Amino acid sequence: MVELTARYERQIARLEARVERLEEKLRESSQNSSLPPSTDPPGSGSRPSRSSARRQGGQPGHEGTTRRLVPDSELDEIIDYWPGRCSGCGSDFGCGAREPAGAPHRRQVAELPPIAVRVSEHRAHSVRCRGCGLRTRAQLPAELGRSAFGPRLQAAIALLSVRNRVSRRDASELCGELFGCELSVGAVDAICQRTSGALAEPYAELREAVKDAPVICVDETGWRCAGERRTLWAALTDGFAAFHIAADRHERELPELIGAGFAGIVSSDRWWAYDSLDPARRQVCWAHLLRDFRHHAEGLADQQRFGEAGLELCRALFEAWDAFASHGERDRLAREIAPLKRSLRALLEPHRKKSVRNRRFRTFARNLLKLWPALWTFAEVDGVEPTNNRAERGLRGAVIYRKVSLGSQSRPGERFAERMLSISQTCRLQRRSLYGFLVEAITATSRASPAPSLV
Repeated sequence: MVELTARYERQIARLEARVERLEEKLRESSQNSSLPPSTDPPGSGSRPSRSSARRQGGQPGHEGTTRRLVPDSELDEIIDYWPGRCSGCGSDFGCGAREPAGAPHRRQVAELPPIAVRVSEHRAHSVRCRGCGLRTRAQLPAELGRSAFGPRLQAAIALLSVRNRVSRRDASELCGELFGCELSVGAVDAICQRTSGALAEPYAELREAVKDAPVICVDETGWRCAGERRTLWAALTDGFAAFHIAADRHERELPELIGAGFAGIVSSDRWWAYDSLDPARRQVCWAHLLRDFRHHAEGLADQQRFGEAGLELCRALFEAWDAFASHGERDRLAREIAPLKRSLRALLEPHRKKSVRNRRFRTFARNLLKLWPALWTFAEVDGVEPTNNRAERGLRGAVIYRKVSLGSQSRPGERFAERMLSISQTCRLQRRSLYGFLVEAITATSRASPAPSLV
């Protein structure tokens, strides 16, 4: 009887642990785990409600922005309208009676002219020598290159393919409808590959610039190549972005992205591939910690109390950071963060022991204590932020591109994707025209000239 009771107790304990794991799984959402927002069921209400009582949109007293009128010197056309009759007595206004009664009401209309690709035919004629009878043919200018399409058209196709996430087939149709130029799907892909070659040198410069940066934000996301699992790595600074498609998310891929001897500070999440980095040269993302503490706060009993205490610490930390954005005093920030350090350590220490039943609970506390210096780098080093939002925002466009295109279909397609994503995001960070840069790069390649640089 005693043995049977003990067996039942062990079985009950196993079932309780299983129920606890399943309940945690059911509670997971994009707000308390690494799940993307797209996995949240419709109407789940998993997003937190607005903490501010302010209404969305412009606030009272906000100085609005209106479209400014273009100066007369820059107008392409001015069309004047005069009234034909008096609105009061009905008198006819002849040409001689048109005397302006004040400044005219002005309305400017911006419109596209009829768009059509301009097709030029370059003819290389041959002439036969009257003396020796040899026939000589003229040479076409070297800047024409070997493509049947000009740099601006090629740049437009490449920009549509990545920045605007238009498929090859849709780009082919758009060229016919918008530009009056028939392009096959194969021609669109050939243009993309030609653009990829033109961006090889600027992309290599970006990769090197990121490796020499004092602070970088790093993140990674899934990728596909012909259905095979791959990983898109991203390293971003305040002015550069470098994307790299690798085999997986293993730590061996990190040196390829940032360099084996990277001497700066890496901001990232707590993915194990970054464990090879010195915690003193890291900054882990507090936005991810906020999400994890929210997960624990939705638990039961001791776990709930732990999570709620962690959420209060996160709120206090972000309030201190917001205040620092206003006053800019690093010493003051460090003083405000010091009591939060003590409170967090006092919260974590009791939960790192083996006696803590919840394994995830225990592992989380141990992980934070192991990375302890990496939690507070932002309070001591200029240029470091408490979150990894720069990398998260930089990857957002790439993730949408991946979902639309289903990744790449070949290794050359991967090279085009990582180069175009890097150039596109860098131009956005530098407030530079992506279209203009692509035109420069493609033109330079056709003339065998040095490629333009973003560094």
